[in-house]
Amino acid sequence: MAAILARAGATAAASGSLPKSTGRRRRNAVIVAAATGTGQAMPQEGALERPAWSGETPLSRLVGALIAFKPLYSLMKLASREVIIRTAEKWNIPWREMTKKVLESDVYEVFERIRDPKLVYPDYYLSPFHAYDEGNLSWLAAAEAEPATMSIAKRAIPEATSIEEASQIVRGSWLNTIEEHHQKYSGNCEINDILDIGCSVGVSTRYLAEKFPSAQAVGLDLSPYFLAVAAQKEEKLSRQNPIRWEPSP
Repeated sequence: MAAILARAGATAAASGSLPKSTGRRRRNAVIVAAATGTGQAMPQEGALERPAWSGETPLSRLVGALIAFKPLYSLMKLASREVIIRTAEKWNIPWREMTKKVLESDVYEVFERIRDPKLVYPDYYLSPFHAYDEGNLSWLAAAEAEPATMSIAKRAIPEATSIEEASQIVRGSWLNTIEEHHQKYSGNCEINDILDIGCSVGVSTRYLAEKFPSAQAVGLDLSPYFLAVAAQKEEKLSRQNPIRWEPSP
């Protein structure tokens, strides 16, 4: 989930309620970063019931040993993917159809325009992640990111009557938090700039751009595959201020 890291405005800076900035902010802006716990109390370790195979138990050690055996892990990974996809499709998320649409589009041309061949990736980013051998540097990961996001929203809000409703509830919650934060510290000042750090394929970035249509939104991510999918979709939309997609420096 995204959370505000910093926002231009003398009131917030003076109150000391926000992290110190670099001093290079020029206009009212919202800076958003993925997967941070800033601003809200986070669940404490042990607050949730752990599954039987987690932690230091005989079962967890058995699961760890099975995962460490690569041939078996590959089979387990394929089986898990199939379960995840079938579950999503039971919830009326057209996972395979959405993935195919991306992979058969002109996204590869967008990729060539957007990628930075001089970009050096940190070692951790080159490791397998989310069951993708190439991590986030793969077309499959990029093509499946949006249906996976929709599936997560439905799992988080099981009582929602549709995927659209689940997504609106999940996104609306933190969008309202951002707006309340902005009103509290900046009053009626207009947000002019939005930076979404770790934007993936731009799902959250698009929600931010729709919430604050007068702002110039920029999506920043290390993966040119994700950015290409985001940019290719944005090109088909009509927006007052089209979102810019930039590879992380």
